[in-house]
Amino acid sequence: MTFTWPWFLWLLLLVPLALLGARRLERRRARYTVAFTNLDVLAAVVEKRRPSLRSLVPLALFLLALACAATAVARPGKTVSVPTQQATVVLVVDVSGSMRAADVKPTRLDAAAHAMSLFAKHVPKSLKIGLVEFSSEPDVLVAPTTDRELLQEGIALLGPEGGTAIGDALRVAVLVAKGAVGDAPREAGGKRPAAIVLLSDGAQTRGVLSPLQGAELARRAGIRVFTIALGTDHGTLGFPFSGLFPGGALGGGQRIQVKPDPVTLAAIARETGGSSFRAKSAKKVDDVYKLLGSTVAHRKVHREIGSWFAGAAALLLLASIAASRATAGRLP
Repeated sequence: MTFTWPWFLWLLLLVPLALLGARRLERRRARYTVAFTNLDVLAAVVEKRRPSLRSLVPLALFLLALACAATAVARPGKTVSVPTQQATVVLVVDVSGSMRAADVKPTRLDAAAHAMSLFAKHVPKSLKIGLVEFSSEPDVLVAPTTDRELLQEGIALLGPEGGTAIGDALRVAVLVAKGAVGDAPREAGGKRPAAIVLLSDGAQTRGVLSPLQGAELARRAGIRVFTIALGTDHGTLGFPFSGLFPGGALGGGQRIQVKPDPVTLAAIARETGGSSFRAKSAKKVDDVYKLLGSTVAHRKVHREIGSWFAGAAALLLLASIAASRATAGRLP
């Protein structure tokens, strides 16, 4: 919680001062009772009106009302998350040959496709989503759109082949995102209302730009990149399969490890102000995309909540008055 006028918080000192004043008045009333000459009758009355916790309720409610009113004067505020208007998310997915690996069930690519479909269902309908696949080179399958059926058709077209060109994929994704948001106002820190979600299961083996060069383009454009390293360190792929590595096909029924590169992906996210994740199972990749759905499709705004405290002060004051009447002593 923050305060627009924090110097008015000194008004909270009125709470202990009011408490001291109330105690002083109570003691003064006790001293004045000695003017009553019939001490036997006085003792009987005092015994019947011995202070109880119930009698302290009105004072406690009044002090709470005073504290809320003093806080309201300082104009408190809080940061809340709201859906981003005119926002765009570009899903960038690795479709290199290693995405055939089955260490993430049923395969890495199938798990990624399922998670992206869940992402599209849970984000606000006003959010534009684009889809870029990349292997040896990137390809825009779906331009940013709010048409979820069109996006699902694009996801269904994903198929593993070729190598991994992360840097070139980021370059294309940045161009797609910039074209979608156009001249929309930038958010705090100069960020555009756009984000890139990059999923890859391996290190770069193709392309002109390096991964960090692609990240630099995103940073300059004010676009955050969120990265997901998909797969386990013991994932393997059987051959022959051509196009995955520069050397061409491997024969003889060999199997090689196809490890993700979380270090590089984390560096990309860090360079652009995004976050990085590691997904070693289908459930984990689903969870990551759900989390990203609540992150990239929303923005942080500051809202004043002084009216909450003012309203609470009014209600507490009314409750104090009601409690005072209910606990007021009656003559026998």
